[in-house]
Amino acid sequence: MRAPVRLFLASSNPGKLAEYRALADAAGPALGGPGIALELLPRFESLPWFEEDAPTFAENAAGKALHYSRFCDGLVFADDSGLVVPALGGAPGVLSARYAGPGASSAERNAKLLRELSGIRGRERAAYFVCAITLAERGRAKAIVTARVDGEILEAPRGDRGFGYDPVFYISELGKGFADISTDEKNEHSHRGRAFRKLLAFLSYDIVTDHP
Repeated sequence: MRAPVRLFLASSNPGKLAEYRALADAAGPALGGPGIALELLPRFESLPWFEEDAPTFAENAAGKALHYSRFCDGLVFADDSGLVVPALGGAPGVLSARYAGPGASSAERNAKLLRELSGIRGRERAAYFVCAITLAERGRAKAIVTARVDGEILEAPRGDRGFGYDPVFYISELGKGFADISTDEKNEHSHRGRAFRKLLAFLSYDIVTDHP
């Protein structure tokens, strides 16, 4: 039996690692025999910082993965994700985490978003979440995957689950808000879950074709 494929997440956030581990567990046999072992990149906070200032999610994810993979001998992956509202010119976009200013809470970011959309109704409240993930090794990209989930912005927060913009995001295909659904259901339908499953599919193919 093959040993698990070891991936290092370019982050110091144990919550994000736990989310990816849950996604990997939920994917089950996607990798066939070897499975996957996820860890935080060792000494992440002591490494030179990478500034995520690119205009797209994919560029930020790629830059981060390429940068941090130079400090590790194994496979490193990094992501960038956020909310896009076309009626606001694509905002919050790559500035999703800083939309209401440095240090603002999720509630403050949601409040700003709802203020910006005040008076806008119907299809103009359309929005989507995007996640881009890059896998790199020793400063070279091996895969870049992206995924999105479409929906619309509610007129007021609802639900008591999730985080970030989840309380104001309504998933059209489910007829529910992101903060209304269970963790398992969110993992199945979320932008991050969809992108990560694409990465697992790539790894599965790579293992079968390059490592007989």
